[in-house]
Formats: sequence, C-alpha cells, structure tokens
Amino acid sequence: MALSVPGYSPGFRKPPEVVRLRRRRARSRGAAASPPRELTEPAARRAALVAGLPLRPFPAAGGRGGGSGGGPAAARRNPFARLDNRPRVAAEPPDGPAREQPESPVPTSHVSFSEPDIPSSKITELPVDWSIKTRLLFTSSQPFTWADHLKAQEEAQGLVQHCRATEVTLPKSIQDPKLSTELRCTFQQSLIYWLHPALSWLPLFPRIGADRKMAGKTSPWSNDATLQHVLMSDWSVSFTSLYNLLKTKLCPYFYVCTYQFTVLFRAAGLAGSDLITALISPTTRGLREAMRNEGIEFSLPLIKESGHKKETASGTSLGYGEEQAISDEDEEESFSWLEEMGVQDKIKKPDILSIKLRKEKHEVQMDHRPESVVLVKGINTFTLLNFLINSKSLVATSGPQAGLPPTLLSPVAFRGATMQMLKARSVNVKTQALSGYRDQFSLEITGPIMPHSLHSLTMLLKSSQSGSFSAVLYPHEPTAVFNICLQMDKVLDMEVVHKELTNCGLHPNTLEQLSQIPLLGKSSLRNVVLRDYIYNWRS
Repeated sequence: MALSVPGYSPGFRKPPEVVRLRRRRARSRGAAASPPRELTEPAARRAALVAGLPLRPFPAAGGRGGGSGGGPAAARRNPFARLDNRPRVAAEPPDGPAREQPESPVPTSHVSFSEPDIPSSKITELPVDWSIKTRLLFTSSQPFTWADHLKAQEEAQGLVQHCRATEVTLPKSIQDPKLSTELRCTFQQSLIYWLHPALSWLPLFPRIGADRKMAGKTSPWSNDATLQHVLMSDWSVSFTSLYNLLKTKLCPYFYVCTYQFTVLFRAAGLAGSDLITALISPTTRGLREAMRNEGIEFSLPLIKESGHKKETASGTSLGYGEEQAISDEDEEESFSWLEEMGVQDKIKKPDILSIKLRKEKHEVQMDHRPESVVLVKGINTFTLLNFLINSKSLVATSGPQAGLPPTLLSPVAFRGATMQMLKARSVNVKTQALSGYRDQFSLEITGPIMPHSLHSLTMLLKSSQSGSFSAVLYPHEPTAVFNICLQMDKVLDMEVVHKELTNCGLHPNTLEQLSQIPLLGKSSLRNVVLRDYIYNWRS
C-alpha cells in the first residue's frame, strides 16, 4: 500500500514540462487542421511568386509566437517582410519635401495640412506676420543655384537698389533664373537690413536667452563705466533718429531688442491703426508699474476686463490712481450687503493688505507670458521713447550682456546704423521616391528676418521657382504675440495710407501687405506651401 506524503501530488509537473506539452499539442492540432498552401498565402504574395519576385518565407506555424491557449496555430506572415526590395514610399507629391525627409544635414520637417488649415478660397498672398524669424528653409524641385556666387556687379547693383528703394517687379515666371541678372540683384536687395550697435564678434540677435552664446566673448565695456556711457549715448541718438523717421513715415517700423523684452514700433497706417503703435512683449509687473509712474498710458490687449484692470467706455486705459480708486469702491460695495443683514461683525472681512496681495499675485502670474503684451498708442509712444532711454533696467548689470545697449533692427537706414546681410546658402540633396531617388533643392536663410524681408523673398521665389515651393519658418517666439489683432477706432482708407507711406522704403506690394490687420493672433507662420501660385499655410 502506497504511503501518502503530505504536500505531494503524483500528477504534478514542472513548468518546463507543461510548456513542452502545450507546444506538442499545438503542433499536432495544427498539422491535423492545416489547409493547403494556396489557401493560406495572401493573394499579393501568390501574385509576387508568379511574377518571380524573391520573397522571404513565412515563419513556421509551430514556432515562437504561434498559437496560444491550446487553439490551432495559424500561419502568420512576418510583418517586417516586403514583397520586394525597394523602399516602400507613398505616392510622390508634385513638389517639395513637405512630406519627405531628405538625406541632408539640412533638416526638413514633415508638413501635413489638415482640412482646417487649407482655406476653401484660393489664396495668392500670405497673411501679415510681424514676428521676427531666425531661419527660413525653402525647398523646391527646381534648383536654387542662381542664388550662389553673385557677381561683383550684381552685388553692387543690389546694394544701390536697396539704398535708393528701387521698385523692381519680376515676371510671373522666369524661364532660366541662373541667367537673370535682375533676379539676382533683387535677391541681394531683399537680404539687407540695418543694425545698431554692430559688433562683429557678438551675436546681437536674439537678445532674450542669449547669455549662453555670448559667454566667453570679449566685452571691454562690462567693467568700464565711461565706455558704457559712450555706448548708451550713441544708442540714444540712433533710437531717437529711428523714432523721428517713423513719425515722419520715412521708416515703416523697427524693433528694440533688449535682454528681457522686445518692442515693435509701427508707423501710423500699418496693421490697420491710424496712430503710431508700440507693442512690448513680454513684460513684468515691475515694468508696467514703472511705465505707470512715468505717466505712460497703455493697455493689455489680451487681458479681459477684470478686477485688476478697468477700462473706460471709449476703450482707453485709466490712470493707475483712477484704477485703484474704482477697485477700492468695488471692494466696499461687495461687503455692503453684510451690513444690511446686520451680520457684519460676525464675519471676518479680508483686510486691505490681503486684497492687494491677491491682486498683485494675479498680475505676477501673467509675467513673462504672451498675455503680458502691452500696447502703447499715439503720443504715449514718445513718452515711451524717453522712458526707455532713461530706464536703468534696459541694460543688464551682470552677466555676458552687462553694459551692452539693446539691439535696434530696421528695414531702412538711420543714424549710426550699420548695413548687414542675411546669410543665404543653397543645398542639393537626394530624396527617396517611388522610382528610386530624385534631386531636391533647398535654400536656407538665417539672421534676423523681419516682415518685409519675408514678403520680399516669397515674392521673388514665386517667380524663380515657377509658383511652387515649400517653406519651414522658425520664429523668435517672444515676438509671435505681435500678430494680435488690435481694436481699431475707424476703418482706414488704404489708398491714403499707401500714398502717405510711399517714401518709407518698401515695395508697394510689401507695404500693402503690412497695412493689413493681423490675423494670426498669438501664433506665427511656421509652414508654407505654394502650389501653382496658390498658398497653403500653417501657424
């Protein structure tokens, strides 16, 4: 008689034995129910076999990854196998690498336009974009070799055309761009901008977040108060010169780039405004308080009417004292109902200090954000000019940018300015196509690319590339909020605006675009595709 051992089961099997048993059962069942080969192979694979194409074999039915749970093992196709050895790509687009990745050190991003991004009407012009771009990457199926190695005469002619504000109108399509002297001169003209101060060993744009790039660079003024005074004196002269040109409508706009914020000054008539406007972004509570103390009237276009900001019926901002008085009256009225009920002594009211701290916290929360953008209009822009010239917070007191005046950027010449050129280079790459590889051509533009330069370049490339190209745009993010739509008091007569700004130095088509009301809000253009002279874009 067999003895029973506690905790022992005669039918117990070790885990490896169980696994082997299950595999054996799966193979036996699969062999019994295996259909003929012609029924298990997909139609595409059978057709490829008939055509004589080399194929990879299917994995074994009873191998790793076969049937599970004891059911019959179905013959599975290797998901990584291909019917042939050619790379599987989508149908070739008619132009541009917006849907392709070229094998090149120049990156091309994947752009796909969804239905909301594709307007139903045919758009032949891009919306105005007031942000500063740091880089543009144009791609096309036609070469950009015409943009390389300009002759000395072409370079000189382009400089003269810019200085004299020569209006050049190119044909709709240029048959042989490499032989077009007019195209190459206009391209040179489109790359010019004006800068102050000009220090060739220092990157003067962008200034926000530029400490790392400037670290280790020579800055003899950082510890020399006399030299700092000279630099700021020259900068003040240049800044005042630019504002006077703007006021007389001889300069359409300019930028003041500090290490903390950027200011965009626009002439009257641009962006749908009948007054000179200045947008400042980003701002802080301290900067806004300092502006109030100097008597500068401003508004916060992206902040709705709330407890810390009241506006009059006409839309102009109240002074700081009036705003505080209204706020205090609101607080008193909010607790008057307690007295009517006779319970004012039983409920503890917040004191004035706690209320003030709560309001200040709300203001601080929007600091350094796009919502902190400030709008200054009309005569207050002149007060802002004096405020910026005399403000000690305009220049960093420590770090790599210590003692360095803000950067002034303008499309036209001004006192103390230096002519600069955007950098351009063309690259030819090979991209995958259905039939193998094909040539893809790229043109890269780098530097502080202002709105007029972007429009001039797109007009020029529309002619040179026969109305088809793609572009990826890289904006300086703190300036994207300059595209917000401002509240306008009246509709401007565009004919009068263009006549008054005739001598501002811009091409009439560019001036017409910059006169439009901005539509992009807090965003900016990032991807553009031109097909048969029709634009699609994404912000």
